[in-house]
Amino acid sequence: MDKPPISELRDSDGLIPINVWLAGRSYRILIPAAEEMAVRRSVKDADQKIAELRQHYGGKDDQDFVAMCLLMYATAEAGNTVNAINEEILESMIRKIDKALGPD
Repeated sequence: MDKPPISELRDSDGLIPINVWLAGRSYRILIPAAEEMAVRRSVKDADQKIAELRQHYGGKDDQDFVAMCLLMYATAEAGNTVNAINEEILESMIRKIDKALGPD
């Protein structure tokens, strides 16, 4: 099965091509137009984090810094997920306690 040309994907899915720089390399990606600013901001933040890692851990390959940055973001996201789950559990417990205590 043939893949549609990128131009068709752009038109049909509302995707736009953008060029971003990360760790000194250019990447051309297709993204939803509505997400362009968020993607550019995320790439800028990641590139700054890679630059910080490069200063602290000199002598490593850029791929190492990209991997370290990715791991930092993944760990932070996992922590956010755990916090959201804990918040749901706490809210459920509060509702149960309120129900057990009854109306005022």
